[in-house]
Amino acid sequence: MFGFHFLENFNYPYIARTVKDFWRRWHISLSTWFRDYLYIPLGGNRKGPLCTYRNLLIVFFVTGFWHGASWNFIVWGLFYGVFLILERGAWGKLIDRLPVFVGHIYVTFIVMIGWVFFRTENLTHSLLYIRKMFVFADTRLSHLAPYLNAEMLCWFLIGLLFCTPFARVLKEQMTKKLESSVSMIVFSCSELLLMLLSISYMAASNGYNPFIYFRF
Repeated sequence: MFGFHFLENFNYPYIARTVKDFWRRWHISLSTWFRDYLYIPLGGNRKGPLCTYRNLLIVFFVTGFWHGASWNFIVWGLFYGVFLILERGAWGKLIDRLPVFVGHIYVTFIVMIGWVFFRTENLTHSLLYIRKMFVFADTRLSHLAPYLNAEMLCWFLIGLLFCTPFARVLKEQMTKKLESSVSMIVFSCSELLLMLLSISYMAASNGYNPFIYFRF
């Protein structure tokens, strides 16, 4: 609107099939800054595998520390650093040979565990949460009932679609079939409506929902 052009900061990170690809797509401005001002000055990948691994661990240690002076964030950063190192070896070659959908499942699995460290208050809570994710002491589905209503499933489907390039591809197809100005109006109104609905839901929620970057 004001003539400023900014690079895309997120490029559909949840369609990545490797952790390396995920970090190319996630928080691009932050990743690029650490690459240019820390990873490359440390030597990047120009001084052999051991130095590369060291540099990756340093960068992701600092990435975690940037988010907060908490062990949770440090573990979160190093967690990704370890997987980036693994993907530079035989593990990465194996993933490349597997079907694409397996890569997507692998990245989603890693990222969901990573978010536990990122969002919980301390390491004790993180480990307890992860344990609950994988130890099925109660196999009944009754505790899922509040989340299996039509409204929640509708929002889940919308979120799932917008994690992918679905909207972009749809917009491109509509632009080909309709006047560009008409498709622009349709999509602008849709995006505005979705934004207003999201703000309404946040305002109507009873829980305290502060801006997450206030923590950093």
